[in-house]
Amino acid sequence: MRDLKEVGAWLSARGTQHDDVIPSTLPDPTFTCDGRTLVSFSTNNYLALATSSRMKRAARRAVEEYGVGNCESRLLGGNLEIYDRLEARLAAVKRKPTSLLFATGYLANLGVLPTLVRSANMARAFGYQPTESWKYAFFTDEFNHLSIREGIRASGAASFAFKHVDMNDLEQKLRASPANIKIIVTDGVFSQHGDIVPLREMMELATRYDAVVYIDDAHGTGVLGPTGAGTSEYFGIESPRIIQMGTLSKAYGSIGGFVATEEYVAQILRFGCSAFGFTSTIPPDQAAALLEAIDMVVDEPERRQRLWENQRYFVERMNDVGIPLLATCTPIVPVHIGDEAECTRVGVGLREAGFHVDAIMFPAIASGQSRLRFMMNAHHTTDQIDAVIDALSALLRVPGRENGLFSLGVDTGAL
Repeated sequence: MRDLKEVGAWLSARGTQHDDVIPSTLPDPTFTCDGRTLVSFSTNNYLALATSSRMKRAARRAVEEYGVGNCESRLLGGNLEIYDRLEARLAAVKRKPTSLLFATGYLANLGVLPTLVRSANMARAFGYQPTESWKYAFFTDEFNHLSIREGIRASGAASFAFKHVDMNDLEQKLRASPANIKIIVTDGVFSQHGDIVPLREMMELATRYDAVVYIDDAHGTGVLGPTGAGTSEYFGIESPRIIQMGTLSKAYGSIGGFVATEEYVAQILRFGCSAFGFTSTIPPDQAAALLEAIDMVVDEPERRQRLWENQRYFVERMNDVGIPLLATCTPIVPVHIGDEAECTRVGVGLREAGFHVDAIMFPAIASGQSRLRFMMNAHHTTDQIDAVIDALSALLRVPGRENGLFSLGVDTGAL
């Protein structure tokens, strides 16, 4: 334990911990913290479903019917009918034959990605003989979520990181690989950057090199596309090559993860994915709330409409005051700061002004690339957006400069 004490003490003395905020209420998008009311520009609850009366009623009814947890693996008697219903609905959202439910999205990536490349070896225990020798390789965007990187690492398979959304670099790596089973893994919406995968070009490469595409659509599901089905719907793409992964703790306002895919892939995951079969899943009341959330995304389209209206208003106002943005195509709209201490200073300043904005720093992002990640919400008001931009402008303005110039540690001409 001496090493842990030494490292922990060193980190504490260096002040590397992220600034903790401990709310006493959920952001909707306002919340209470230390007796103050703050406006959150950090919540994943994009559509403000988590605190909606419909979601809460559905959860309360299910608590009375089922209790607060199933306390058992789904493979050993914990497979309630409500989970099957939720999986069918999620499969329909993603236009896939079937889906599997996981306790969290992180757990889904950590369990599914290794299982994809171990399926043949697992089946050998039952007498399966492969028709040829399978050699696997993952191709992963350099800015994919940490859970993807850890899932790939746990698989033991070869992996090649390609430059962020650079399809030329991806093609070079696909062409050079001797693997006969190629799996391209990507975020749909990149959580720290706010941009979207160029899925059309990626699918062209997948077809050319006979690859599977695994999309982590955590921040696209419920947000992108005409009905909120996510990144694939946004591009109008359906393909059996695509494995759709998503989380249920963001636009859907609850907890959990899922993978929507072809039936033969789901069968492998049911058989061999320990993250599915050897742990409990989400509580049944959350499954009931999620069934309600899926309906709400469809029959309350005004929520997504307000979200996108707020996103456009925020982007326009930021342009008006001259603050450059790293991306403007999703509700994740980051402002590059660079220096970690400066990012912390501005984040704390915004908190003092009544706003919570995540200061994203290492290890969530590379050292020296810190940013303030503004996340828009369906329940933001224009007054709240105006006020946070005014506060940010005051914190970033360089004394003595004219014409609304800001020092952000970034070349604004390149944006």
